[in-house]
Amino acid sequence: MRKGDVMTMLSGVILAGGTNRRMHGERMALLPFGGKPMIARQLDRMQGICEELIVVTPDPKPYLHIVHRSVRIITDFYEGHGPLGGMHAALSLAKHSSVWIVGCDMPFISSKAAELLLERKRDGLEAVVPMIAGEIYPLHGIYDRVCAPHIVPLLHQGETQLSSLLKHVFWSELGDQFLYENGVDLNFVSRIKTVEDYEAMKRFEALQS
Repeated sequence: MRKGDVMTMLSGVILAGGTNRRMHGERMALLPFGGKPMIARQLDRMQGICEELIVVTPDPKPYLHIVHRSVRIITDFYEGHGPLGGMHAALSLAKHSSVWIVGCDMPFISSKAAELLLERKRDGLEAVVPMIAGEIYPLHGIYDRVCAPHIVPLLHQGETQLSSLLKHVFWSELGDQFLYENGVDLNFVSRIKTVEDYEAMKRFEALQS
C-alpha cells in the first residue's frame, strides 16, 4: 500500500499548536531533529502513504518557508480548544475519509503503523488507535471524517483532549504485540514534553543513524 494506490486514499494531519512553555516558548514543530525541522521530518514520513498532507496551526506564517506548497495549512474553526479543536478542523476539511492524525511533538511517527491501523479501520470502524503497554494513544490514530460532528458538542462542553472523542464513536485499538510482530518500532508514539525529553530523543536518534 503506497501513495498512488487507489485503496490508500489517506489524508495525513499534523497538529501544530502554538509555543510550549515547557520548551521555553519554542514551537515544537520547528525544533531541529535529525538535521531538519521536526515538522519537515514528519511530513517526509507521511508523504509516502498519504495522498494529502495538512498542517493545523493557529499561526501559519512560520511554516510557509518550511513546508512544500502542496501541503495544506489550515487553522481551527474553534480557537483555543487544544488538540480536539485541531482535529475537528482537520476532519472537517480533509479530502479523504480516512485521516491519520499526529502531534507535532512526535519525532518517530511510523508510516508502517499507520498502514496497519488503516487496514483495521477498513473493518467498518470510525477510528483505530494504537495501544502500547496497556495505554491508548489517540494521537497517531486513524479517524474517519464522520467523527467531526461528534467533536462539536464536546468543544462546547469545554473538552480539549482527543480521548474524549472515543466515547462517542465506533473505534478499536491495535495492540503493541501485533504492531511489533509486523515490524513496527514501538517508540513511534513517543512524545516530546520537556527539554529533557527532546535532548534524550535527539541522542537516541543520533545513535540510530
